[in-house]
Amino acid sequence: MKIFDTLTGQKRPFQPLDPSRVGLYLCGITVYDFCHIGHARVMVAFDVITRYLRAQGYPLTYVRNITDVDDKIFARAAERGLPFDALTQQFIDAMHQDLEQLGCLPPDMEPRATDHIGDIIALIERLQGEGAAYQGAGGDVYFRVAAFKDYGKLNNRKLDEMLAGARVDVANDKESAADFVLWKMAKPGEHAWSSPWGEGRPGWHIECSAMSMTCLGESFDIHGGGPDLKFPHHENEIAQSEAATCKPYAGYWMHAGAVRVDNEKMSKSLGNFFTIRDVFKRYDAEVVRWFLLGTHYRGHINYSDQGLDAAAESLTRIYRCLRGAAVGDPCSDLSARFTALMDDDFNVPGVIALIHEACKRINTGDRAEAAAGFLKSVGSVLGLFAQDPAAFSAKPSASSLDDASIEAQVAARTQAKRDRDFALADKIRADLLAAGIEIEDSREGTRWNRV
Repeated sequence: MKIFDTLTGQKRPFQPLDPSRVGLYLCGITVYDFCHIGHARVMVAFDVITRYLRAQGYPLTYVRNITDVDDKIFARAAERGLPFDALTQQFIDAMHQDLEQLGCLPPDMEPRATDHIGDIIALIERLQGEGAAYQGAGGDVYFRVAAFKDYGKLNNRKLDEMLAGARVDVANDKESAADFVLWKMAKPGEHAWSSPWGEGRPGWHIECSAMSMTCLGESFDIHGGGPDLKFPHHENEIAQSEAATCKPYAGYWMHAGAVRVDNEKMSKSLGNFFTIRDVFKRYDAEVVRWFLLGTHYRGHINYSDQGLDAAAESLTRIYRCLRGAAVGDPCSDLSARFTALMDDDFNVPGVIALIHEACKRINTGDRAEAAAGFLKSVGSVLGLFAQDPAAFSAKPSASSLDDASIEAQVAARTQAKRDRDFALADKIRADLLAAGIEIEDSREGTRWNRV
């Protein structure tokens, strides 16, 4: 198996530090709002990576953190007149609902920053002991970037280039503009924790270093995240972690690609920002997952209604293939090609081509049972094809008719055709289509599908 490592810029053979205990840490979500489609892209990508590693026999511990203390959280809680932890719990619950609908398995460990304040303080004290952290005149504690000579190695850029246009803390008491905050003094009215430096809260970057090392050890195998985290978040994680331990932090760095909307960056200011639950109102969650998997996890996705409509049609055709199909042992040739593709940096788009090939075999009767078995086997790794094929609907709001009502109308249409009452038959067909039910006539009889 080869994994593309962002730090080295190349695919590398996957060699766990300890084959008996593989660790993956994914930077999770800052819970001050509902999850958006960009979050879905990252979570689905790493869900598939996790599923495949386990399917290949790796004893994986999957850790996905929750950032539940942050300036945005405090600001949103103040706007709504809520305690900050009441706000975060609301959005943690919503996140779990969204990800469950998307078919994402829960992580083995889901640490919250507020549960690891002691670990964070201990790590900052350790950095102070190494001369890599200092307290400014205003009370905030900073990481001294000059103390880590390899700063910038993840992004392979010079410090000045990275700082240009990047979001960095502006403060008058920093030794260097590049230094970043480890512990912030509390503002009036904010929730705060006691520390050796005064009442305050942790900075964003130090949270992930403390949580990942507490859960997986000072060195672990894979660290993942979204494309916007490479700088400054992950660069700073490496610096503070390795400055404290004098050990390599993560063996492989993996980053998912960005989501664009109609080829523009997704943002609230442009009015093209979509939460996951907004999209679920118009498309089945599995359609959204299928759409997201259509692009390699490292590639950029262009989000559009046209793309989702195409995904809905494609997934409907696959479920149509599985409807009534006998499932046998997966065909060995497709299974071998599946493994080769996934071993090559999780090439899911290549696997999707195999899925379409399996559907063609089912439709033509070419080893159909083995092809159906392949679809089910692959589906368990990709988190797909687990619904009842007869009941699948790409757009869940399209029809409120139950199966019995549909069957009755289909039977009435069949009788109308026998009676040569074609006007009635056409009306029943049109009424069903308006209700989200598509009729398909063939020599074997009439079939219907939810669309």
